[in-house]
Amino acid sequence: MQVPLLKRCIPQLWIVLMLISGRITPAVARQVITIAEPLLTAQAQQNNQTAANLVNQGLELVQQGKIQDAIASFQKATELDNKLAPAHYNLGLALRQVGQLQPAAEAFYRATQAEPKFALAYANLGAALLEGNNPELAEDYLQQALKLDSKLGLAHYNLGLVKEQQQDWEDAIASYKKAMKYSSKAPEPAYHLGLIYLQQGNVDRATESFRKALKINPNYPEAHYNIGSILFNKGKLQEALVAFRKSAQANSNYPNAYYGAGLVFVQLRQYLDAQQVLQYAKDLYITQGNTQWATNADQLLQQARNLNSQ
Repeated sequence: MQVPLLKRCIPQLWIVLMLISGRITPAVARQVITIAEPLLTAQAQQNNQTAANLVNQGLELVQQGKIQDAIASFQKATELDNKLAPAHYNLGLALRQVGQLQPAAEAFYRATQAEPKFALAYANLGAALLEGNNPELAEDYLQQALKLDSKLGLAHYNLGLVKEQQQDWEDAIASYKKAMKYSSKAPEPAYHLGLIYLQQGNVDRATESFRKALKINPNYPEAHYNIGSILFNKGKLQEALVAFRKSAQANSNYPNAYYGAGLVFVQLRQYLDAQQVLQYAKDLYITQGNTQWATNADQLLQQARNLNSQ
């Protein structure tokens, strides 16, 4: 069976409040499944043992960064033993790693068919479908994962992403809170919870959520950026600038951080500094194919140049 998947990545989500960005990135469990089962009949034992060896060989290749070789190894394992769920599952992980979403979704689906109680496979199938912009089907598989394992934080997080896309804020909040409970070391649920609170106009709760994300991962550029945006809108320019700088330090190729800093410098009438960071933001937007925000950065850049010349 082919799992339907639209081959179109989910677009970056832009939230109103100057330029608050929300990264929609479905999480896929990186847990790999190794083979450690007793095998039975002679021929089946030989085939299964060979398939198991190929899976473990593939895992070693992944560790070495040889993803294409790992994919070939996992594929051979599935050909030898089509009911070997770990082979399909690890194949799905490897395929997703190289951006092959449709084949990855199909591999995760075959893992669920080989092992109907494989909660992680359902969760990863849902994540792949969500990344392929098929949220309705993704939700079905994520719900199935949670029926099998109600404490699977990965599934709660991705279900939160589905609900966020659907603008079902209350259910999204509930899912992210469960993800925070069961995946306490993951910063993304707290971050997306902050985005929803911004949508609802609850700036204090949003700030608290972004800070929770940063407590888990101090180098979370989007979280620093959103805090900077909130501070900018409150007129706390110097504090906002600190947050934008931290955002750029966390990811030097994150254009929003430079754009935000440019806004601060314009407000502070430091027009030369504004021109420098806005030019950098514009170049990054162009490189990353974001023509709309490249235009916005260019307009603000021209404004800074005109003000500097007066």
